[in-house]
Amino acid sequence: MDKIIYLDNAATTKVSKPALDAMLPFLSERYGNPSSIYSVGRDAKKAIEGARTTVSNLIGALSEEIFFTGSGTESNNWAIKSASEMLSDKGRHIITSAIEHPAVLETLAYLETKGYEVSYLGVDKYGQISIDELKNTIREDTIIISIMTANNEIGTILPVSEIGKLAREKGILFHTDAVQAVGSIAIDVAEMNVDLLTFSGHKLGAAKGVGVLYIKKELKLPPFIHGGGQENGKRSGTENVAGIAGLAAALEYRTSKLPLEGLAKKRDRLIKQLLNIPKSSLTGDPKNRLPGIASFVFEAIEGESMLLLLDHFGICGSSGSACSSGSLDPSHVLLAIGLPHEIAHGSLRLSLSEETTDEEIDFVIEKLTEIVAKLRAMSPVWNEPSNIAP
Repeated sequence: MDKIIYLDNAATTKVSKPALDAMLPFLSERYGNPSSIYSVGRDAKKAIEGARTTVSNLIGALSEEIFFTGSGTESNNWAIKSASEMLSDKGRHIITSAIEHPAVLETLAYLETKGYEVSYLGVDKYGQISIDELKNTIREDTIIISIMTANNEIGTILPVSEIGKLAREKGILFHTDAVQAVGSIAIDVAEMNVDLLTFSGHKLGAAKGVGVLYIKKELKLPPFIHGGGQENGKRSGTENVAGIAGLAAALEYRTSKLPLEGLAKKRDRLIKQLLNIPKSSLTGDPKNRLPGIASFVFEAIEGESMLLLLDHFGICGSSGSACSSGSLDPSHVLLAIGLPHEIAHGSLRLSLSEETTDEEIDFVIEKLTEIVAKLRAMSPVWNEPSNIAP
């Protein structure tokens, strides 16, 4: 097969045609600064506000609750840092999970250097938190709970609505990193009981460089970037008009296709066939998982070696999170679900799109089976006892 088989959509996606069509006018003839009063500037401002309305309607929010940012990482930083600043007189205790994205974990690590205390909830073998543990971790000085909607590495969908309900009962601010979830599953901020929700355009068919922060109307979150007063004075800087227009179009397109039942069926077929490989294991929740993510560990294999050989056949995948792929350490997510270091090193995430064909899936199954056999034949530890539970 000569063409590229792209199975790393959890890392980034191709810009969809609706998004590209929405962007192009603002990269050419309608390039005005939205803060200007002449017509091309007003056109740009109108596009931003139209996109804001579209996004808000698609996630069950009000338009004034939607703020555009430069990325999901920025959105997470803004939500957590500004909320902790706003609530510092009430307390300095924050609760999160051990499987959050580094954009959340490293933000919280920074706050720990500023005198905040963070509790990290453990997860079970599927990556699910315990609501009872969460209840027992809440204190009088707990000000924020930050738990992701779905995990970017193993695809597990967490019980966000239940977490949000508990947080609301206790009067605690609830933030969820929904970067991996928006565009893949239905999102409704009211049903999810969230105060702050973050997501990113390039995960759902929009361009890189644009994100969203939902801020519940009642919250008076402090500004994150000071300057020209854009985004209602909370996030200054000339807006990425084309990116914002593209994000709204991409989200509208993806939402119209939910639920992604056809994608989930392709994912399940891929999982079923790859689990025929000896000493392989699915990671993440087998039922409550994102429709496009299939994630595995293969014993006695290094994930990097698998990726290199897959690339030889034009197959793009990931070993753990793309944001930490330069690290030699095992994924913190895989260690959190209880895998030993040597098994966690053999991880592979294949994330499909609706454009993934049955022919491509068959080709991946064939080649990955060959690759695993080849690498194991060269592995000095292949014949040692298995560490994967049957």
